[in-house]
Amino acid sequence: MQIETPPLNHQRLEQPAERRGLILVHTGDGKGKSTAAFGLALRAHGRGKRVHIYQFMKVPSARFGEHRMFEHLGVPIEGLGDGFSWKSKDLEHSAELARQGWARAAALITAGEHFLVVLDEIMYPIRYGWLGLDAVLEVLRQRPSHVNVVLTGRGAPEELIALADTVTEMRLVKHHYQAGVPAQRGIED
Repeated sequence: MQIETPPLNHQRLEQPAERRGLILVHTGDGKGKSTAAFGLALRAHGRGKRVHIYQFMKVPSARFGEHRMFEHLGVPIEGLGDGFSWKSKDLEHSAELARQGWARAAALITAGEHFLVVLDEIMYPIRYGWLGLDAVLEVLRQRPSHVNVVLTGRGAPEELIALADTVTEMRLVKHHYQAGVPAQRGIED
């Protein structure tokens, strides 16, 4: 490891534009996309901002760690799906749930009453063709100027990346699954 000298001079760039709502995308094959989005939700909620989280692949009855904590804090978190596609008994039903969930999320975004809306794992229904990319992009473009939206999931489409203000790609370097270690409660859920 190379030791670095801490920076002593930091020149702050003056920002000519006004603050506005952002579109943030967390994508890639590495772990941490949803976790990063949940961190933003906690940060916004901690500042007294109104937050709503939609999870496109989780069932409405899901009780993972994030559900328990967000419910405790009073942050709405909703499962909109019936689990991942490999667990689904009926893919057309899964697609219909995604469409219904998107209609709810789109209405909430356009209503403009929330500071931050998280669309967790929305890339799956987009990639599977269950949600039209153009419809998602249109809602993002037309949303009220103060609304921030975070979209997560592997394989973000290039059109969404182009529209986004901030895109972070989580890159897999090493994962405990590769060593045969199963999912850990409190880490993966």
